[in-house]
Amino acid sequence: MTRVRGTTTVRGTSGSLLILAVLAMLGIAASGAARAEYPVSFNFFAGIPYELADPGGSLPGSNDWNCKPSAAHPDPVVLVHGTAGGAQTNWGAYAPLLANEGYCVFALTYGALDVPWPLSAMGGFRTIEDSSAQLAAFVARVRVATGALKVDLIAHSQGNIVGQYFIKRLGGSGQVDKFVAIAAPWLGTYGDNMATVRAFAARLGADTATVDAAVSMGVCPACSEMLGGDPFMTALNADGVYDPTVAYTNLDTRYDELIVPYTIGLVPGPNVANFFMQDGCPIDYSDHLAIAGSHRGAMIALNALDPEHPRPVPCEFVPPLTG
Repeated sequence: MTRVRGTTTVRGTSGSLLILAVLAMLGIAASGAARAEYPVSFNFFAGIPYELADPGGSLPGSNDWNCKPSAAHPDPVVLVHGTAGGAQTNWGAYAPLLANEGYCVFALTYGALDVPWPLSAMGGFRTIEDSSAQLAAFVARVRVATGALKVDLIAHSQGNIVGQYFIKRLGGSGQVDKFVAIAAPWLGTYGDNMATVRAFAARLGADTATVDAAVSMGVCPACSEMLGGDPFMTALNADGVYDPTVAYTNLDTRYDELIVPYTIGLVPGPNVANFFMQDGCPIDYSDHLAIAGSHRGAMIALNALDPEHPRPVPCEFVPPLTG
């Protein structure tokens, strides 16, 4: 994996022009690097140019299987994307940032369908049970490669439920130390509102299974599994939302279009720290996507991973979509 120092070198004239054009559109320039080796752009879409340049590859600073954790950061960080995201497309801000901070960083694309690229770069379309099994295997590989006893997870959207199922149902308890949960549908997407939808559908002759299956549109069973009141979510939370051996940090925003109400992503607990993005910062307009790309959110995540060395969390304008 090529390290980037100061400027980014791209081989191939026509390919270079295409990639540079995309970078420019997204406002990503090597001169905007946040600390040292890898360029960091706080933009949810920052990983897309890398996927275009290297389909199915890894972001700068991530998936270095020779990386050995330092004493300062003994737990590797595994990034778990959301629905339709991927190892590169979801984590353009986080992977290089964490690598610059000295973490061993790993990211996978789980739950992808057997289709040609670029659709194959979009994960999260299989059942959560299947995707969680993929995460379990990936975490096992990370632990073997790094020699670490535990990992930390940073997840977005569906990735939180995939991570939680791994911890609570696939033996992950004891393998995860910290869990940074960005826009997590802990109580099921749309929460108790789904009861109203199902009741109305029942009057029309449609049962719960039919209503929930309609959300999946035949291609995303995980999307229906994550609905409030779905049997999957009910079973997952039957023994409580959280695992008592894991330290959770939740981030969510008033403007989240999918975690509705946003409070379902900020469920209190004894081993939980909740961060409401508009608390003390009314100019943070992050939505479901932007919250995983904003500078503000990333600093909260860094502090959750390393509370002994807290960083200032800026209050700055955060636009929707990009962050």
